[in-house]
Parts: sequence; structure tokens; C-alpha cells
Amino acid sequence: MLGGILKKTRSYEDRISHLPDHLITCHILTRITTWDAVRTSVLSTRWRNLWQLVPSLDLDSGRHFWLFSDFVSFVGRFLDLHKDHSLIQKLCLTIHDRYAGKSYLTSWIDVVTRGRIQHLDISFIKDSGFGDIPMSVYTCGTLVHLRLCRLNLVNVEFVSLPCLKILYLKYIHSPSEAILERLISGCPVLEDLTLTDSSSENVKVLQVRSKTLKRIHINEIFHVVIDAPLLQCLKTVFHRTKKDTVINSSFPAKVDISFGGSNDTLDPNRVSRRKAIRDILTDISRVRELAIKLHSWKDIFPRLESGPLLHFSYLSRLTATFCNYDLRMLQTLLKSCPKLESLNLVLVENRHFFLCDTENSEPKLTFHMVEIPCLVSSLKFVEFKSPILGHEGEMDLVKFFLKNSSILEKLSVTFSDLHLTKWVKATKRVKAADFILREFLAMPRCSSTCQLIVV
Repeated sequence: MLGGILKKTRSYEDRISHLPDHLITCHILTRITTWDAVRTSVLSTRWRNLWQLVPSLDLDSGRHFWLFSDFVSFVGRFLDLHKDHSLIQKLCLTIHDRYAGKSYLTSWIDVVTRGRIQHLDISFIKDSGFGDIPMSVYTCGTLVHLRLCRLNLVNVEFVSLPCLKILYLKYIHSPSEAILERLISGCPVLEDLTLTDSSSENVKVLQVRSKTLKRIHINEIFHVVIDAPLLQCLKTVFHRTKKDTVINSSFPAKVDISFGGSNDTLDPNRVSRRKAIRDILTDISRVRELAIKLHSWKDIFPRLESGPLLHFSYLSRLTATFCNYDLRMLQTLLKSCPKLESLNLVLVENRHFFLCDTENSEPKLTFHMVEIPCLVSSLKFVEFKSPILGHEGEMDLVKFFLKNSSILEKLSVTFSDLHLTKWVKATKRVKAADFILREFLAMPRCSSTCQLIVV
């Protein structure tokens, strides 16, 4: 009997090694980095050379090699193994090159673009300077996913990337907006575009025009005009000196927007900035899903008694970031969302609040008894994404939703001992964790089906 058990155990242990080579290389080793794939060569003679058949190369020169010259040598040998078979489908390199030139990159890219490369990811670290995007990239007929970080766009007259669906550009330097626009327009099936922290001496207005784009993430200081009829999701950061404009588009179903820049009351541009923020929110008022991060909601709702200045008639899902002292504005925001079904709240600690330890240092939250349609007819899910610290304002906010939401199905709250410990050091007035739990459970609930989940 023991012999039978050992025989079964050996069979189970060796089952992977009996798989065909193409299954091991294409479905197992491709899911790990090249460095880890090489390490499997010590398992047995069966695995000794399998890593060489993997149709991808994924390496970090700084993490996987002591010397940069060893990294260059390894990549060169690996590409030599595949140059006659055109097997490489993915090339992902993170390059720490502080002293050598960048000439090796062109030869590597030329090799893979002559084959069936689908996924190309090249990143230079911060102290490595910028590399130039090789010319062969601009006319690669098989690329589906292109991710570039800290490279220079070169001035090309022709771009043809007929299969590219995902384009990610970060810290890219472009001589002019025309080159960026030519790159984007040269991707006839592009669906996902990320453009962040790029630089140029001449770019002032960038035209993003695509009949296929569905998702756009842009964080640029210059003005961007978006012409994308199929746009579904827009993620952007608003800077004081620019504004994204969406034209010729059915409005995106989802918008994720952060308002960067100063909110200092002494800022001479504060009034114009507040008007610009309200104009932007008015432009996106038809959105169905909104994630918004705003330093001060007073810029949008300066007076509670004046009622909501905005009306998000179609909004069903909202993720909003609030400072502790800004929570009184939440009531007015909720009035602006009559069909809201799901609310995610991120509560940000006010740093100035921790510098004082007076009787009045704890933020107070007072809700006026006014009609909020979504609490009665639509709000089903509320989640506090940031840990609850247990101060009075937060507890009152949880109590408010439980007491006034007629059809609420789930309210989720998170808190951790780590955050509570920090709060104790800062204010010395936090409630014990077990006391907070008992207080949560004792809160009255308007909805008999509501689940209170505390993590």
C-alpha cells in the first residue's frame, strides 16, 4: 500500500513536466519574468532549455543584473536565439542606463518589429536620461500594446500602427504637438490612450482625434481637445493653466477627475479657478459614473442655504474625496444626485487639524433636515473607502446614512488599529476599537434589509 501511495505522489509531482513544450513555455513561463523563467532551468534536464523557447522577454536591468553590460549582453544573446524564428511576441524592458549610449535599443527593436511582436514596453528610469524611439516602432504592423516611458518622439512623416489598441506614453518628450497627433491618428483601431507628464517646448493645444477611442487618461499641463465619438471613460487632472475639451462625442459613461493646483485663499487666480471648476463639472453633469477628487468643496458649494449649483441627473455611482472639515458640503452634493445608487467616500485627514489639541479641534458635522431624494428612492450602497478613525464627525456621518436611507442594502466601513494608533498620538481623544464597533451595531437603521459591514 505504501508503495502505491509513493507512486501516486511521484505521478502528481511530475505531471507538469509531462506537458508539451509549447504549453509550458506559452502558458506557464510567459506568466513570470524572464529572470524567474531562467531559474527553472535547474529543476531538471527536462527544463534546462525551455526558458529559451518562451516568446517573451521581461527584464529589469537594475534589479536582475549587477552590471549593465551583462544586461546588454544577455538581451543580445536572447534575441539572437529568436531572430530566425520570429517567435517573440512581448518585449518588456526597464533600463537603468546612466553612462552608456542608447544605440543598443535601436538594434533590439529592429529585431522584434521584423517578427510578430504584439506587446512592447520600454521604460528608462529617472536618472537614465531619455532614449529615442526607434523608427521601426512607428510602422510595426503587429503591435497591439505599446508602452513607452522617458523616451523622445522623433520627427517622422508617416505612422502606421494598424493593430495597436493600447497606447501608454509617460514622460515622453515631443518636439511639437503635430508629432503626437500624427502618432495617435496613425492608430486606426486605438481603444485605450494614456498620456501623462509629457513635455514639449511647442505643444500648447493637443488634438486627440480618433473614431475608435473608448478610454482616455490624460494628465497634461497643456490644453487637450478630444474628438472621440465612442468615448466611454475619461480620466484627467485639471491644472490651472489648462482644460480638457470634449467635442463630437456621446458623453462618456465614466469620468475620473482630479483638480490639482493651489486652493490658497491668497491665490490671485482663485476666483477664476473656482469658476473654471464649476464650468467643468457643469460640462460633465450628464455622466453616469463619477470619481472626483477636489481640495475644497466650498469652491463648488459656497453657501449651503443657496441649494445645489449643479445637477447630476443621470449619476448612479459616485466616488468622492472629502477633507474632514468639508463634510458639511456632502449633503448639498447628495441633493444634486437624485438617482444616485452607489456612494464611495474617501475621507482625507486635514493636516492642520493634527497640529492642535484643543477642545474644538475635532471636526463637527451637522446635517440640516432637508429633503435628499436619493436617500429615499435610489441609494443602495455606501462604502467608506478610507479607514474610520472614530471621531464624532465620522460617526455622525455613518449614523446619518443608516438613519435616513430608506432602501439602503449595504454600508461598509473600514478601520484599522494602525490608523487609530496614529490618531491617538495626534489627538489623544480617539475611542477604543471595541467601543466603535458597539456604537456601529447600536445605530438605528431606516432600511430593514441594510447590512452593516465593518472590516
